[in-house]
Amino acid sequence: MKSKFALKAIVLALAGAGLMFGGYWLGTQSSMNGTSSSGAATERVDLKTGRKVLYWHDPMVPGNKFDKPGKSPFMDMQLVPVFADEGSEDGGVKVSSRLQQNLGIRFATVRREEVRDAFEMVGTTQFDESASEVVQSRVTGYIDKLYARSPQQRIQRGEAIASIFVPDWIAPQEEYLALKRGGNTELAVAARQRMRAMSIPDGLINQVDRTGQSQKHFTLTSPVSGVITELSVRDGAMVTPGMTIAKVAGLNKVWLVAEVPEALSNTVRSGMAVETTFSGDANRKYNGQVREILPGISNATRTLQARLELDNRDGSLTPGMLMRVRLDAEKPVSRLLVPSEAVIANGKQFVVLVVGENNSMQPMVVTTGRDIGNDTEILSGLSEGQKVVASGQFLIDSEASLKSVLPKFAGNKQAMQPAASPVYRGIGTVEKVTPKALTLSHKPIPDLEWGAMTMDFSKSRPELFSEIKTGQEVEFSFRENDDGYLLESVKPVGGKQ
Repeated sequence: MKSKFALKAIVLALAGAGLMFGGYWLGTQSSMNGTSSSGAATERVDLKTGRKVLYWHDPMVPGNKFDKPGKSPFMDMQLVPVFADEGSEDGGVKVSSRLQQNLGIRFATVRREEVRDAFEMVGTTQFDESASEVVQSRVTGYIDKLYARSPQQRIQRGEAIASIFVPDWIAPQEEYLALKRGGNTELAVAARQRMRAMSIPDGLINQVDRTGQSQKHFTLTSPVSGVITELSVRDGAMVTPGMTIAKVAGLNKVWLVAEVPEALSNTVRSGMAVETTFSGDANRKYNGQVREILPGISNATRTLQARLELDNRDGSLTPGMLMRVRLDAEKPVSRLLVPSEAVIANGKQFVVLVVGENNSMQPMVVTTGRDIGNDTEILSGLSEGQKVVASGQFLIDSEASLKSVLPKFAGNKQAMQPAASPVYRGIGTVEKVTPKALTLSHKPIPDLEWGAMTMDFSKSRPELFSEIKTGQEVEFSFRENDDGYLLESVKPVGGKQ
């Protein structure tokens, strides 16, 4: 009796265990197949961690997404889940706070500021031709002594340039002195007026009165302080009325001729304030204004010339100096700005990583304007107050590429055009042949840092590689595409069939 009772108890226990195991198995299968009434499969919840799953993918072929777990059709491995707290379905990537700190990732806020447009130009200093003075002879004479020896010589106002011997001035002076000594005042006054009519300077006449002797030499002096730009005579040369002896350019102000790009020709106007910097010393700054815009645009450089006027009372500027010119617009303009380092340029477009909720980061295509200092103007793609990644974008780019999110740009869904994928080569054994693919157990492939594994390689056409049989050792080459890995060539090792 006891043995029969014990046997019944064992049977009942096994039956109960079977029911429990069967229920668990059925529940698991229904959950995985999407038939559970609880909706867990619809929400894609991982049974082990309880975290919400966006999709499953093969990390080696990240461009393909699957709705349920299982074995990868491309590799001999299980699909890996991508959780909702790691990314987003619209193409984002999440970086934890600790990883952000370790990688030195910094953020910046998109801001709107009132800024003045600034233009950078290059120019060369020149003499201020409007401040140049000409020293001429009014009589016929000879250069008795030349004090200025060569052009480009600096000279001060009142400093002697040349001494002229004027023979025609001797007789009127002697006549005037004789009348003055004889006491004939009226004739002496008439003789004095005649000397003035002969262009004898009043200073020379006063010297005749003071010394009582005729003056045979007349000294020409510089009317301004500056540089002698032209010297037309030498010692002993004959001069005539109207002949230019020297030309002196003042240096209290200098001209700066700057090259203005054709695109800015309507922006630069006379009277605008400028700040210039000497190329050889950034600490030497000078202020001035646009004097005038010279007519005509150079066919070679597509620039027009702006003549600027700089204050040079300290005499530190000389003609021929290369200067950098910064010109600020008269009125400020409201512009949307981000740090220039936050903008990624790939040659065809500009991308900014926008920070969203839960530290997710989304690539956004933007249209950029001009650079303003260390900032870049954003014309479209961002709005004021958004947070963007200012540093560490390339590290985030690596993570985003692994999860296949960077090619999807929010807003316009514009994808980046990938470059032609390289060809890789390997050696392996054929495990299976189908019209769509070959299953190969290949040796390590160093170019991809792959170890030995068994995986499927697809064929572009079913009739390809018909001579390849199961069990053969083959040499093969392949490329990576959106669907996995596509075979380029397959041939037996050593050429044996």
